[in-house]
Amino acid sequence: MSPARTLATAARVLRQLRHDPRSIALMLLVPCVMLFLLRYVFDGSPGTFDNIGASLLGIFPLITMFLVTSIATLRERTSGTLERLLAMPLGKPDLIAGYALAFGLLAVVQSTLATGLAVWFLGLDVIGSPWLLLLVALLDALLGTALGLFVSAFAASEFQAVQFMPAVIFPQLLLCGLFTPRDHMAPALEAISDVLPMSYAVDGMNQVLRHPDITGDFVRDALVVAGCALLVLGLGAATLRRRTA
Repeated sequence: MSPARTLATAARVLRQLRHDPRSIALMLLVPCVMLFLLRYVFDGSPGTFDNIGASLLGIFPLITMFLVTSIATLRERTSGTLERLLAMPLGKPDLIAGYALAFGLLAVVQSTLATGLAVWFLGLDVIGSPWLLLLVALLDALLGTALGLFVSAFAASEFQAVQFMPAVIFPQLLLCGLFTPRDHMAPALEAISDVLPMSYAVDGMNQVLRHPDITGDFVRDALVVAGCALLVLGLGAATLRRRTA
């Protein structure tokens, strides 16, 4: 890997995103709007918002980063930009790291805005450190970025990229423990949930919600989410190849 090439790739992606205000709004504002609506949907029972708000603080960034990254990367594939880049002396690790860095920087801003809004404006009651909430939200956003980069290789159009959301995101959303504790599920579904990264994202948020200090379970959850993001980034790099001779 060349740091200069990685940074140049990230800078190019950020310049392109700068001219796409709808994508920027989707990444930065939608999670905040969803949290704001959720808070006042449960205005009569703030305890409910405390119970599920932290979990959704990790889920919303993952979903939005997945959508934006998959569509933005697919545009580069279908327009031939990626193929032209691969014809240059630019390694796959440089390319995938550049994309991850660019979207990762946006994920930092997104996670900071959402966490700050939830904790300091909407009154999310967190026993642990808000900085740990921010850490998990950031890891979730990076995981969404990695998943988006990966699935873009299997879509032929932006519509198809969006269609991957029910296949990749919705099963994790149903099995992550948001709607019912995972140990209350059927044994087969509980076993499946044990290997899905969103389950550990929700568990990590709940650890911060309920414990004043860093727990061993929190460390495990954070490492699993980070490890899954790196693994999927590696798989995404494997899908980068020239389609012409």
